[in-house]
Amino acid sequence: MRLSLTAWSFPACTLDECVGISKALGINALDVGLFYRSALDKAEILSDPHAAAARLAPFGIAFPNYYHLFGDGLGGRNLALPGTIDANARDLDRVLTFADAAKIDSVFLLPGIVNPGQSRADAARTSAESLVALLAVASHHRAKICIEPHVQSWAESPALVQRLIDDTGIGLALDYSHFACLGYRQEEVDPLAKHAVHVHLRQAKMGALQAKFAEGTLNFPAIFATLRDAGYTGWLALENTHQDYMNTLSEDVLTETVTMRNCFRHWQEAA
Repeated sequence: MRLSLTAWSFPACTLDECVGISKALGINALDVGLFYRSALDKAEILSDPHAAAARLAPFGIAFPNYYHLFGDGLGGRNLALPGTIDANARDLDRVLTFADAAKIDSVFLLPGIVNPGQSRADAARTSAESLVALLAVASHHRAKICIEPHVQSWAESPALVQRLIDDTGIGLALDYSHFACLGYRQEEVDPLAKHAVHVHLRQAKMGALQAKFAEGTLNFPAIFATLRDAGYTGWLALENTHQDYMNTLSEDVLTETVTMRNCFRHWQEAA
Protein backbone atom coordinates (compact mmCIF):
# COMPACT_ATOMS: atom_id res chain seq x y z
CA MET A 1 0.00 0.00 0.00
CA ARG A 2 1.17 3.51 -0.81
CA LEU A 3 0.19 6.99 0.35
CA SER A 4 -1.28 9.76 -1.75
CA LEU A 5 -2.51 13.25 -0.90
CA THR A 6 -5.80 14.82 -2.01
CA ALA A 7 -5.46 18.13 -3.83
CA TRP A 8 -8.71 19.39 -2.29
CA SER A 9 -7.13 19.19 1.16
CA PHE A 10 -5.55 22.59 0.44
CA PRO A 11 -8.27 24.79 -1.11
CA ALA A 12 -6.11 27.93 -1.26
CA CYS A 13 -3.29 26.18 -3.13
CA THR A 14 -2.83 25.84 -6.87
CA LEU A 15 -2.24 22.44 -8.43
CA ASP A 16 1.48 23.23 -8.67
CA GLU A 17 1.55 24.11 -4.97
CA CYS A 18 -0.33 20.92 -4.02
CA VAL A 19 2.22 18.92 -6.01
CA GLY A 20 4.97 20.74 -4.10
CA ILE A 21 3.39 19.88 -0.74
CA SER A 22 3.10 16.23 -1.72
CA LYS A 23 6.76 16.16 -2.72
CA ALA A 24 7.85 18.01 0.44
CA LEU A 25 6.04 15.44 2.59
CA GLY A 26 7.77 12.60 0.74
CA ILE A 27 4.47 11.28 -0.64
CA ASN A 28 4.98 12.08 -4.33
CA ALA A 29 1.41 11.25 -5.33
CA LEU A 30 -1.68 13.45 -5.62
CA ASP A 31 -5.37 12.72 -6.11
CA VAL A 32 -6.99 15.38 -8.30
CA GLY A 33 -10.49 16.70 -8.83
CA LEU A 34 -12.68 19.64 -9.74
CA PHE A 35 -12.52 21.72 -6.58
CA TYR A 36 -10.82 24.91 -5.43
CA ARG A 37 -7.67 26.45 -6.90
CA SER A 38 -6.17 23.09 -7.85
CA ALA A 39 -9.22 22.12 -9.93
CA LEU A 40 -8.72 20.44 -13.27
CA ASP A 41 -10.56 21.84 -16.29
CA LYS A 42 -13.65 19.66 -16.65
CA ALA A 43 -14.58 21.18 -19.99
CA GLU A 44 -11.14 20.29 -21.39
CA ILE A 45 -11.31 16.75 -19.99
CA LEU A 46 -14.60 16.24 -21.86
CA SER A 47 -13.61 18.01 -25.06
CA ASP A 48 -9.92 17.05 -25.39
CA PRO A 49 -8.99 14.38 -22.84
CA HIS A 50 -5.51 13.81 -24.25
CA ALA A 51 -4.63 17.50 -23.96
CA ALA A 52 -5.94 17.53 -20.38
CA ALA A 53 -3.78 14.52 -19.57
CA ALA A 54 -0.72 16.11 -21.13
CA ARG A 55 -0.97 18.99 -18.66
CA LEU A 56 -0.28 16.60 -15.78
CA ALA A 57 2.82 14.95 -17.24
CA PRO A 58 5.35 17.71 -16.41
CA PHE A 59 4.63 17.54 -12.67
CA GLY A 60 6.63 14.33 -12.31
CA ILE A 61 4.52 12.60 -9.65
CA ALA A 62 1.83 9.93 -9.64
CA PHE A 63 -1.83 10.88 -9.95
CA PRO A 64 -3.56 7.79 -8.53
CA ASN A 65 -7.18 8.94 -8.58
CA TYR A 66 -9.47 11.53 -10.15
CA TYR A 67 -12.72 12.62 -8.46
CA HIS A 68 -15.38 13.33 -11.09
CA LEU A 69 -18.80 14.94 -10.84
CA PHE A 70 -21.09 14.70 -13.86
CA GLY A 71 -23.08 17.78 -12.89
CA ASP A 72 -22.72 20.59 -10.39
CA GLY A 73 -22.62 19.68 -6.71
CA LEU A 74 -24.04 16.55 -5.12
CA GLY A 75 -27.34 16.80 -6.97
CA GLY A 76 -26.41 17.64 -10.55
CA ARG A 77 -26.75 14.63 -12.86
CA ASN A 78 -26.16 12.35 -9.88
CA LEU A 79 -26.31 8.59 -10.43
CA ALA A 80 -29.68 8.24 -8.70
CA LEU A 81 -31.37 10.88 -10.89
CA PRO A 82 -33.57 9.30 -13.59
CA GLY A 83 -32.81 10.19 -17.19
CA THR A 84 -29.08 10.80 -16.77
CA ILE A 85 -27.58 7.47 -17.84
CA ASP A 86 -26.92 8.24 -21.51
CA ALA A 87 -25.29 11.62 -20.88
CA ASN A 88 -23.23 10.30 -17.99
CA ALA A 89 -22.05 7.30 -20.02
CA ARG A 90 -20.91 9.59 -22.85
CA ASP A 91 -19.02 11.77 -20.41
CA LEU A 92 -17.47 8.82 -18.63
CA ASP A 93 -15.94 7.52 -21.83
CA ARG A 94 -14.13 10.85 -22.20
CA VAL A 95 -13.19 10.91 -18.52
CA LEU A 96 -11.67 7.44 -18.70
CA THR A 97 -9.85 8.31 -21.93
CA PHE A 98 -8.29 11.18 -19.96
CA ALA A 99 -7.50 8.91 -17.00
CA ASP A 100 -5.85 6.28 -19.19
CA ALA A 101 -3.73 8.90 -20.96
CA ALA A 102 -2.70 10.42 -17.63
CA LYS A 103 -1.92 6.99 -16.12
CA ILE A 104 -4.55 7.55 -13.41
CA ASP A 105 -5.47 4.22 -11.83
CA SER A 106 -9.04 4.99 -10.81
CA VAL A 107 -11.88 7.48 -11.05
CA PHE A 108 -14.26 7.83 -8.16
CA LEU A 109 -17.87 8.88 -8.46
CA LEU A 110 -20.60 9.48 -5.90
CA PRO A 111 -23.51 7.03 -5.68
CA GLY A 112 -26.18 9.72 -5.85
CA ILE A 113 -28.68 11.25 -3.46
CA VAL A 114 -32.35 10.76 -2.65
CA ASN A 115 -33.74 13.16 -5.25
CA PRO A 116 -37.06 15.06 -4.95
CA GLY A 117 -39.98 12.66 -5.17
CA GLN A 118 -37.80 9.57 -4.59
CA SER A 119 -37.58 7.11 -1.75
CA ARG A 120 -34.24 5.68 -0.74
CA ALA A 121 -35.23 2.45 -2.52
CA ASP A 122 -36.02 4.41 -5.70
CA ALA A 123 -32.61 6.08 -5.55
CA ALA A 124 -30.90 2.73 -4.99
CA ARG A 125 -32.54 1.17 -8.04
CA THR A 126 -31.71 4.10 -10.31
CA SER A 127 -28.13 4.26 -9.05
CA ALA A 128 -27.68 0.54 -9.69
CA GLU A 129 -29.01 0.94 -13.24
CA SER A 130 -26.60 3.81 -13.81
CA LEU A 131 -23.63 1.86 -12.49
CA VAL A 132 -24.34 -1.16 -14.68
CA ALA A 133 -24.22 1.13 -17.72
CA LEU A 134 -21.11 2.95 -16.50
CA LEU A 135 -19.27 -0.28 -15.74
CA ALA A 136 -19.93 -1.36 -19.33
CA VAL A 137 -18.21 1.83 -20.49
CA ALA A 138 -15.34 1.28 -18.06
CA SER A 139 -14.75 -2.26 -19.37
CA HIS A 140 -13.11 -0.69 -22.43
CA HIS A 141 -10.58 1.29 -20.37
CA ARG A 142 -7.64 0.57 -18.10
CA ALA A 143 -8.71 2.96 -15.32
CA LYS A 144 -11.26 1.55 -12.91
CA ILE A 145 -14.34 3.35 -11.64
CA CYS A 146 -15.51 3.21 -8.04
CA ILE A 147 -17.99 4.99 -5.80
CA GLU A 148 -17.54 6.68 -2.44
CA PRO A 149 -20.51 6.04 -0.13
CA HIS A 150 -20.89 9.29 1.75
CA VAL A 151 -22.97 11.15 4.30
CA GLN A 152 -26.07 12.64 2.61
CA SER A 153 -26.03 10.08 -0.20
CA TRP A 154 -28.68 7.37 -0.47
CA ALA A 155 -25.99 4.77 0.38
CA GLU A 156 -25.21 5.66 3.98
CA SER A 157 -25.04 2.23 5.62
CA PRO A 158 -22.69 -0.73 5.12
CA ALA A 159 -25.69 -2.93 4.33
CA LEU A 160 -26.96 -0.63 1.56
CA VAL A 161 -23.47 -0.39 0.09
CA GLN A 162 -23.01 -4.15 0.13
CA ARG A 163 -26.36 -4.60 -1.62
CA LEU A 164 -25.26 -2.19 -4.36
CA ILE A 165 -21.98 -4.08 -4.78
CA ASP A 166 -23.89 -7.36 -5.01
CA ASP A 167 -26.24 -5.90 -7.63
CA THR A 168 -23.61 -4.24 -9.82
CA GLY A 169 -20.06 -5.38 -9.00
CA ILE A 170 -18.93 -1.78 -8.40
CA GLY A 171 -15.79 -1.20 -6.34
CA LEU A 172 -15.36 1.38 -3.61
CA ALA A 173 -13.43 4.48 -2.79
CA LEU A 174 -13.61 3.40 0.83
CA ASP A 175 -13.69 6.05 3.54
CA TYR A 176 -14.43 4.82 7.05
CA SER A 177 -15.05 8.39 8.26
CA HIS A 178 -18.42 8.66 6.51
CA PHE A 179 -19.68 5.58 8.35
CA ALA A 180 -18.13 6.54 11.69
CA CYS A 181 -19.82 9.94 11.48
CA LEU A 182 -23.20 8.21 11.26
CA GLY A 183 -22.50 5.94 14.22
CA TYR A 184 -21.47 2.69 12.53
CA ARG A 185 -18.78 0.71 14.31
CA GLN A 186 -15.51 0.10 12.54
CA GLU A 187 -16.10 -3.66 12.55
CA GLU A 188 -19.37 -3.09 10.65
CA VAL A 189 -17.43 -1.39 7.85
CA ASP A 190 -14.54 -3.88 7.72
CA PRO A 191 -16.34 -6.36 5.39
CA LEU A 192 -16.35 -3.67 2.70
CA ALA A 193 -12.53 -3.61 2.62
CA LYS A 194 -12.36 -6.45 0.11
CA HIS A 195 -14.21 -4.23 -2.38
CA ALA A 196 -11.82 -1.27 -2.11
CA VAL A 197 -10.40 0.17 -5.33
CA HIS A 198 -9.14 3.33 -3.61
CA VAL A 199 -9.06 4.39 0.05
CA HIS A 200 -9.39 7.74 1.85
CA LEU A 201 -7.90 8.28 5.31
CA ARG A 202 -9.33 10.79 7.77
CA GLN A 203 -10.03 10.56 11.50
CA ALA A 204 -13.68 10.87 12.58
CA LYS A 205 -16.16 10.04 15.32
CA MET A 206 -19.92 9.84 15.75
CA GLY A 207 -21.42 13.15 14.65
CA ALA A 208 -18.15 14.45 13.18
CA LEU A 209 -16.99 13.57 9.67
CA GLN A 210 -13.54 14.89 10.55
CA ALA A 211 -11.81 14.96 13.91
CA LYS A 212 -8.34 15.57 15.23
CA PHE A 213 -6.33 12.37 15.10
CA ALA A 214 -6.12 12.12 18.90
CA GLU A 215 -9.85 12.77 19.37
CA GLY A 216 -11.41 10.42 16.81
CA THR A 217 -12.61 6.85 17.26
CA LEU A 218 -11.16 5.14 14.18
CA ASN A 219 -8.34 2.67 14.85
CA PHE A 220 -6.10 3.16 11.84
CA PRO A 221 -3.53 0.42 12.47
CA ALA A 222 -6.48 -1.97 12.54
CA ILE A 223 -7.81 -0.47 9.28
CA PHE A 224 -4.43 -0.89 7.60
CA ALA A 225 -4.29 -4.53 8.68
CA THR A 226 -7.88 -5.15 7.55
CA LEU A 227 -7.06 -3.77 4.12
CA ARG A 228 -3.87 -5.81 3.88
CA ASP A 229 -5.64 -8.99 4.94
CA ALA A 230 -8.34 -8.31 2.35
CA GLY A 231 -5.64 -8.24 -0.34
CA TYR A 232 -5.65 -4.49 -0.90
CA THR A 233 -2.36 -3.23 -2.38
CA GLY A 234 -3.47 0.16 -3.71
CA TRP A 235 -3.34 3.79 -2.67
CA LEU A 236 -4.24 5.33 0.68
CA ALA A 237 -5.16 8.98 0.17
CA LEU A 238 -4.66 11.42 3.04
CA GLU A 239 -7.88 13.45 2.94
CA ASN A 240 -8.10 15.96 5.74
CA THR A 241 -10.05 18.95 4.45
CA HIS A 242 -10.87 22.58 5.15
CA GLN A 243 -14.35 23.11 3.67
CA ASP A 244 -17.95 23.88 4.55
CA TYR A 245 -19.19 20.34 3.85
CA MET A 246 -20.19 18.71 7.15
CA ASN A 247 -18.31 21.40 9.11
CA THR A 248 -14.84 20.09 8.29
CA LEU A 249 -13.25 23.47 9.00
CA SER A 250 -11.69 23.12 12.44
CA GLU A 251 -8.55 21.01 12.07
CA ASP A 252 -5.02 22.02 11.10
CA VAL A 253 -4.94 20.17 7.78
CA LEU A 254 -1.17 20.05 7.46
CA THR A 255 -0.61 18.79 11.00
CA GLU A 256 -3.31 16.14 10.67
CA THR A 257 -1.94 15.05 7.29
CA VAL A 258 1.54 14.58 8.72
CA THR A 259 0.16 12.75 11.76
CA MET A 260 -1.74 10.28 9.57
CA ARG A 261 1.28 9.85 7.28
CA ASN A 262 3.43 9.02 10.30
CA CYS A 263 0.82 6.61 11.67
CA PHE A 264 0.84 4.63 8.44
CA ARG A 265 4.61 4.67 8.10
CA HIS A 266 5.06 3.45 11.67
CA TRP A 267 2.60 0.60 11.07
CA GLN A 268 4.19 -0.23 7.70
CA GLU A 269 7.71 -0.42 9.15
CA ALA A 270 6.63 -2.99 11.70
CA ALA A 271 4.32 -5.00 9.45
